[in-house]
Amino acid sequence: MSRAVVYRAASVVLSYPSAEVLELRDLVAEALAESSAAAAADFAPLFDWWRTTPAETVQTSYVDVFDMSKRHALYLSYWTDGDTRRRGQVLADFKRRFREAGLELADTGELPDHLPLVLEYASIDPDAGAELLQEYRASLELIRIALAERGSPYAGVLAAVCARLPGRSPKDRQQAMALAASGPPSETVGLDAYDPRLLPLAGTGAR
Repeated sequence: MSRAVVYRAASVVLSYPSAEVLELRDLVAEALAESSAAAAADFAPLFDWWRTTPAETVQTSYVDVFDMSKRHALYLSYWTDGDTRRRGQVLADFKRRFREAGLELADTGELPDHLPLVLEYASIDPDAGAELLQEYRASLELIRIALAERGSPYAGVLAAVCARLPGRSPKDRQQAMALAASGPPSETVGLDAYDPRLLPLAGTGAR
């Protein structure tokens, strides 16, 4: 159960921080505290920052970090396939998995490999979701490392997600790149006790 809660919580807070998303801070924090003390600690720097920072500043920072910088791109297949022809097939596979889990994408306006959507899927089906996240472990780790290097409060959220996957996280970018080179997909063009259903789904922060 705790794994599903962490996935759902990460899905929410990695969405665009609209007023609606920011208002969910205490609910998400409570869910994490009741489910996993370690995950709650990982999320705490972000919640503290949200609590002490004007909403407009939080929103501007989110756009600057995730939309304006490829180093923190939340599109998992970007890191493995870039803009190659293969990526279209990969995105179709994401859609198929989501459809089979009953997750509708019509209203999100995002590509299906957008991490908040993938985490929402993982919260619905934790086993299948963890398998998909593990397939893109290198992408997750590279995002995590880049956020940590930037000193972003979002780094802890990625750390919490990675901590719930098998194996140790790479210590640095070099190890993460080696992980990417050793696992599927083969192309690496882009490389440079709480019920989780009580938490909202991704898409509440659409901008």
